[in-house]
Amino acid sequence: MARKIVDEPSEDVVENAKKDRAAKRNPFARIALFIRQVFTELKKVVTPTRRELLNYTLVVLVFVVIMMAIVFGLDQLFGWLAVIVFGNPPA
Repeated sequence: MARKIVDEPSEDVVENAKKDRAAKRNPFARIALFIRQVFTELKKVVTPTRRELLNYTLVVLVFVVIMMAIVFGLDQLFGWLAVIVFGNPPA
């Protein structure tokens, strides 16, 4: 894909500039930057309402119960097939 604007830097140039800037920072500045970025991201978090939380919890529980039923059914099936193939185990 051809670039239409010549003055615009490519993504590679921007990435290299960011890496060079990050390499020049001392460890304490990088830690401070990380903490500022963490707080910025935490401000973006939206907590669910009580109704949404209950809905999400119900969906997860139903999914887990369905998966347990599938695994139980497959376990019973393979156990039954093993008894048919190999015979009854000694008592």
